Amino acid sequence: MPVVDEAAIGRVFREESGRSLAGLIRLFGDIDVAEDAVQEAFALALRKWPAQGMPPNPGGWITTTARNRALDRLRRRERERELLGEVAVLAPGTGECGTSEEAAPVHDDRLRLIFTCCHPALSTEAQVALTLRLLGGLSTQEVARSFLVAEPAMAQRLVRAKRKIKAARIPYRVPEGRELPDRLRPVLTVIYLIYNAGLGGQADRGLCAEAIRLARLLTGLMPDEPEAAGLLALLLLIESRRASRTRPDGSLVLLAEQDRRRWDRAMIEEGQAIVRGCLRRNRPGIYQLQAAISAVHADAATAEQTDWPQILALYDQLFVVAPTPVVALNHAVAVGEVRGPAAALALVEELDLDGYYPFHATRADLLRRLGRDNEASSAYERAAALAPTAAERDFLRLGGRAAQGAESGRRA
Repeated sequence: MPVVDEAAIGRVFREESGRSLAGLIRLFGDIDVAEDAVQEAFALALRKWPAQGMPPNPGGWITTTARNRALDRLRRRERERELLGEVAVLAPGTGECGTSEEAAPVHDDRLRLIFTCCHPALSTEAQVALTLRLLGGLSTQEVARSFLVAEPAMAQRLVRAKRKIKAARIPYRVPEGRELPDRLRPVLTVIYLIYNAGLGGQADRGLCAEAIRLARLLTGLMPDEPEAAGLLALLLLIESRRASRTRPDGSLVLLAEQDRRRWDRAMIEEGQAIVRGCLRRNRPGIYQLQAAISAVHADAATAEQTDWPQILALYDQLFVVAPTPVVALNHAVAVGEVRGPAAALALVEELDLDGYYPFHATRADLLRRLGRDNEASSAYERAAALAPTAAERDFLRLGGRAAQGAESGRRA
């Protein structure tokens, strides 16, 4: 019998909890009931699966168990008798969670859940945070880290957002065509962040695949929206490099050092074709420009052949569209490749991103290239302390030790 440990069950949670939650929310119309039921189902899996083995369809097991737990809970609630009667009629039907499908532009519970969480009645931060928590399988701590805020503050935001959905009776559906443009931006952000959450390693690959699937659905729903197409292109181009991002021991490989023969050319060609289509529309946006930058990287047969001036020009455009500190940091990286590390470091030092580990990692690399190894070592250590995964922490600490070694070598 294959070993089923907590890590394996955690992978199932990441990949399947969003599907289960979305289906149960459609069935019961209550986020809290669905969330509690799914949590109980996974708690039961933690007790049963290590001894009994993982079922052939783990996601189906979780959904069925969670649905039964929710029904049991509703039976015990006198005030929920009417709702129970309704769901008892629906439960034997068909569909992801045993329900019939309602007429809608796209028959997908997870896309419905994204649009519910991204209702304009909620703030943008609440929209993104709630969807990451419910659909992306992220813990409250992980969501808080994405927003660079403390976990208790994020927990309060999530509770308030769920209460508002309930109080405002926000419908669980994909909006009609005329409503879609106003709801697009947070939906794109959520799908992008779900993909990034899956980049933590092979264990979370299901999240990346889910984000790409949702991006394809959204592109089909809004074929004339270039930003939806741009997001799909960006995810495909990033995903094309996945096989080369880590070594067999799990350690990270920088883009410049990756074996480009392992890049998925079919994904690259699809992504680049989408980018060319976006360029013809001439309506540049955040995701289209990021996709264009990734397409330039994919064009280069070797790292040395990368067209950094073109990438810098694209970052100049991106900063006009999205003048954020994170974009400014990536722009500085391109400046470093075109104008040298001193020019880039001057830009980086102006940014207020102390809680963002790529800021310290970028600063460390620039300091190393300038021969300021003591400062580089400290910056690497700061970045490692903030990095979310063990692979990233190990990579950054290795950089710190190399910088210390270089400094010692000069003194010897």
